[in-house]
Amino acid sequence: MGVVTKRSSMTFFSDPASHYSHRVRIVLAEKGVTVDVVNVDPDNPPGELADLNPYNALPTLVDRDLVLYEPNIMMEYLDERFPHPPLLPVYPVARANSRLMIHRIQKDWCGLVDQILAQPNAKASDVARKELRESLLATAPLFGEMPFFLSEEFTIVDCCIAPILWRLPSLGIELNEKQAKPLQKYMDSIFSREGFKASLSDLEEDIRS
Repeated sequence: MGVVTKRSSMTFFSDPASHYSHRVRIVLAEKGVTVDVVNVDPDNPPGELADLNPYNALPTLVDRDLVLYEPNIMMEYLDERFPHPPLLPVYPVARANSRLMIHRIQKDWCGLVDQILAQPNAKASDVARKELRESLLATAPLFGEMPFFLSEEFTIVDCCIAPILWRLPSLGIELNEKQAKPLQKYMDSIFSREGFKASLSDLEEDIRS
């Protein structure tokens, strides 16, 4: 590992098209964190990134001497580093449930999204697209039970879900059925938040422009 220059402010190396980078940007925006967001082409990363991150991967968060390169760890660190507004519940059981939901989102949805984005025209991606669409429709009623996903308050779980839902048009997924109404209402609410709008990269804004 090379010599890493100590930074005086927080820096976030972000892939402007990645839903994993996007979830962290939402947390940063919701917290109002002063941060230098460096948009990086994942196919042409700066040499500095390899010095900071042993995997030379995105996203990467640098806070003075601390370097983090796993998005969920970044989100929890930011929630503890900047406790207001809190994005994880106070009580251990509720916190554990939130972490379990993030795990399920990763297992059930993120892998399908990644497959579709990697090979949008492949037959396997058509299968993944159908599976993701059916899973979202099956989950839709849950989005109507509380103002946010299974919560009275906006949480890190919403930060993980929102980037996926924002990308549905680029994934070739439409949810026009009557049963999707709670999900559509949830999306309208989340996408209108100032924090969410501030989190969008130029590439992400173009998805729904």
